[in-house]
Amino acid sequence: MCGRYTIRTLQPVVDMFGLALPEDFPPRYNIAPTADVPVVRAAAPAEGKEPTPGARRLDLLQWGLVPSWADDPSVGNRMINARAETAAERPAFRKAMQQRRCLIPADGFYEWKKLEPAKARGGHKQPYLFRMKGDKPFAFAGLWETWWKGGEKLESFTILTTSPNELVATVHDRMPVIVAPRDYDRWLDPRRNATDVQDLLRPYPAAEMVASPVGTRVNSPTNDDPSCAEAEKAWE
Repeated sequence: MCGRYTIRTLQPVVDMFGLALPEDFPPRYNIAPTADVPVVRAAAPAEGKEPTPGARRLDLLQWGLVPSWADDPSVGNRMINARAETAAERPAFRKAMQQRRCLIPADGFYEWKKLEPAKARGGHKQPYLFRMKGDKPFAFAGLWETWWKGGEKLESFTILTTSPNELVATVHDRMPVIVAPRDYDRWLDPRRNATDVQDLLRPYPAAEMVASPVGTRVNSPTNDDPSCAEAEKAWE
């Protein structure tokens, strides 16, 4: 799964998509579920017009997808991830997989490796930060939905996960789907159905990524500062 990620440097994200972040959005070192974070979607066409290929918009959406038919938005707490292998079939994700795909900008994500009790320190898991070589920003594949209750509107998203590449597999048995820049337009295009983009739901090449152990401050979602992402010597 993917339960925490980072946007540590803002300008590279702006450059990657050519879309401005909200002025008051700060660098984030430990983004956790229920946070409102930047999400890139296909721009809706003007009324009566055809969609403009490649047109995008960036908005803040809540992490944890709330289906349109949900009675209670707290269901989103259990839908922070969707398995790429079954998203096109599950009722909670099926329509979004067809028409409401999105990209979630990031520059790192965390996973936790289970340790033998004798090797553990401050818990039985060692957190790792996974990044691109050169610390380049990237984007997760996601799905978004709109939920209405009376006059209340909530837009939310989930991150798709897949089997791990060779690097992530040393720590965890799943990893987020990362979309290559050349595939951004195809992934976002609402005219393409789930079958048209299924080939993008694969592990990202391990050779382009690096991993480093970090300290236990990242374990608490209340901690969100540079120390969460600082490399530490592995406990093993």
